[in-house]
Order: sequence, then structure tokens, then C-alpha cells
Amino acid sequence: MKLFYVYIVKCSDNTYYTGFTSNLEKRIMDHNSGIHDNAYTLKRRPVELKWFESFTDPNQAIAVEKQIKGWSHKKKKALIEEKWEDLVEFSKNYRNRNKKS
Repeated sequence: MKLFYVYIVKCSDNTYYTGFTSNLEKRIMDHNSGIHDNAYTLKRRPVELKWFESFTDPNQAIAVEKQIKGWSHKKKKALIEEKWEDLVEFSKNYRNRNKKS
């Protein structure tokens, strides 16, 4: 069974990059070798793998990758650190955060 991965790497400038691949080890090596001239990580090397999830359905993996790419830095950090309460808090609609019930 072929696996597909969604992953988050931390770049040398403390930003996060989220990607999708079918070969996680090779993809991290590619990021660090600078093999792609126009890659986000090219000038932010080295990168360090911080989180990944595996999928058997590539479409599901791509959907999760797109979802995570839309997240804030704080929310990605909460996922990496498995701070589930923070992840829920950062998932709330920003405009509704300070509303009183």
C-alpha cells in the first residue's frame, strides 16, 4: 500500500513550510539540499521536520495540506506541540473570540 505524507518543517528563519509527498525522507533531503531553485525553503535552510501524518488516499492528503497551509503560525505550532486546547482556540473564528455570551 502506497503512503502519502503531509508534513511541516521548521525553517532556519523560524517560519513553517507545509508540504505533501510520497517519499518523506527524500523530500526533506531535497529541501535541505536546495535542489529546487524557486522553493520557499531554498534561502531558509536548513529545515527540520517537525510534524507529519500519513495517508493512503492522496486526495485526502492534499486536502489536509491545503487546510494546514491556511493556518496561522500559532496554530501550526499548536499542532506540532500537540497542544490540543490551543489548536481548538486558534481554530475559532477570530471575530468571535472576544464576544461575550
